[in-house]
Amino acid sequence: MKKRFASTILLATLALAGCTTIDGTNNSAGNAIGTANDIGMNVFKSAIDNQCRSQIEKQSAWRIASVAMTDTQQEAVKSNVCGCVSEQAPQQVTLVELGNAAIDSQYRTQLVAKVVAKSLQSCYASFTK
Repeated sequence: MKKRFASTILLATLALAGCTTIDGTNNSAGNAIGTANDIGMNVFKSAIDNQCRSQIEKQSAWRIASVAMTDTQQEAVKSNVCGCVSEQAPQQVTLVELGNAAIDSQYRTQLVAKVVAKSLQSCYASFTK
């Protein structure tokens, strides 16, 4: 509980600091927060992509479909599907969840699994039609 409270406070502080401007321009703290947010989101998307690829290979539908594909085709499908999942990821998580994931590795693992499970089937279906 303390970790979540601390991460919520941290995120609120960062969000408010990111809104501060001087004469209509962001100060360096705001830019640093934006950069940290971008880095954090890229790390999150990378974790989503890795989890997605792992989950695809475990599905029986993938095992059947992949028999008829070359390695290049398999990689292209995985890249397209997992790219879709990674792009949908930011829309499925809140700032609080991202903050908790940054602090707690077990929470991060659970969050990544939840996000992949939510969007993998819809992305896979859209690319296999």
